[in-house]
Amino acid sequence: MTVQLGLLIALACAAVSSLGFLWKHKGAVAAPEVDMHHPLRAITGLFRSKWWTIGFIVAFLAWGLHVLALALAPISLVQAVMAGGLVFLAVIADRWFGFEIGRREWFGVAITAIGLAFLGLTVESGSSGSHSHYSISGMIAFEGAMIAIGVLLLLSHRVERVRHQHGVLLGAAAGILFGVSDVAIKALTGTVPGNFLAILSPWTAVALVASVVAFYASSRSLQIGEGVSVIAVTSVSANVSAILGGILVFADPLGSDVYAIVGRSAAFALVIIATAMIPAPMRAAQRAA
Repeated sequence: MTVQLGLLIALACAAVSSLGFLWKHKGAVAAPEVDMHHPLRAITGLFRSKWWTIGFIVAFLAWGLHVLALALAPISLVQAVMAGGLVFLAVIADRWFGFEIGRREWFGVAITAIGLAFLGLTVESGSSGSHSHYSISGMIAFEGAMIAIGVLLLLSHRVERVRHQHGVLLGAAAGILFGVSDVAIKALTGTVPGNFLAILSPWTAVALVASVVAFYASSRSLQIGEGVSVIAVTSVSANVSAILGGILVFADPLGSDVYAIVGRSAAFALVIIATAMIPAPMRAAQRAA
């Protein structure tokens, strides 16, 4: 029941996180421009916005739920469930925040729900425990590669051809760095509960630095990009990178036999493909008042 509880907490986290993201977007567009050269000024300007502050508090609560879910279940399953946050994002944005979601996006939401349901039904056959053991060399290689990709995306505004997509690319960079942080936190959940001094691990520094850079990148992306598309891209990037981390670093099992492996892989593919359908064509234009 431990793994199932972790996945239920991850589902709650996905809903709370989507709500927090939308409130942060509402506050970010009203806040002064986020300038990485003046980090203190940027963070002060953000927190002077009421909706940003509310969104940040809600997002912090979601982060706490996320850490708890990572301590109870394999990271690949947790992140697959978190990818279902796009279901909540679409519904909440459409019903409460005045965005308009098209048929293709709703179709993607439906496929995501089917994939998540299959993962939930097959969890007992493929997973037991939290799977927090990892190879040091594998961890270093994976985190290093993800950080390099994140940095390249952060610097993408220097390329004229993709400069008009800077908001989305910043969101992708933020998502990948959030994924880096999630993988590092997952590693800590295997040592810190039994030995609190283990929090002095280098992975704590990796999680903190990645989270801080992702915080500023995400904040800026919400200011210059289309709200729901940026949020969706950030979510997809974070979840895909963390799912890969679960499989490559923590050796999360895909199943106990060939049928379970094929079925679980198909469910992961459904979730990833469906979530990828949502951000690119997301119209999500504000309805006329």
